[in-house]
Amino acid sequence: MKLLTRIGLAILVAICGQLSAAQEQSVLERWETDRSQIFDAAEVNLADLQWLARPLIVFADSPNDPRFRQQLDLIADGLEDLAERDVILITDTSPDARSAVRTTLRPRGYSMVLLGKDGRVALRKPSPWMVREISRSIDKMPLRQQEIEDRRLLAQ
Repeated sequence: MKLLTRIGLAILVAICGQLSAAQEQSVLERWETDRSQIFDAAEVNLADLQWLARPLIVFADSPNDPRFRQQLDLIADGLEDLAERDVILITDTSPDARSAVRTTLRPRGYSMVLLGKDGRVALRKPSPWMVREISRSIDKMPLRQQEIEDRRLLAQ
């Protein structure tokens, strides 16, 4: 009986591990397929995005926050520019849910946070920004400058 219990537990642990890995991959796969998608912070693990994407997280205490809505409208106007810069869009409007992203970045009310591909906070703003301003901030990053140079060399 103990042997069957151990085998059952081992199978359960293996299945749970596979499911969580599949869920993590699905965010990246979905983002690679369509970079205009907006992901909920509850389904994203920031460590999985390191060196692959630049997370842009928009926090608010409610989806009805006027600054949150304004930021999403501004982002919608420049999705191609953000996709070109490997930006993955993440929102968190549930402070009571205490997602891992919210716990790590600790926003207060509305906040927009841009992380570099290295996982460090590159930009933190308490008010909405236009995509042009976000893009300029990204283009100043050393890794982005290296990406631009590498693309230029490949084009020659």
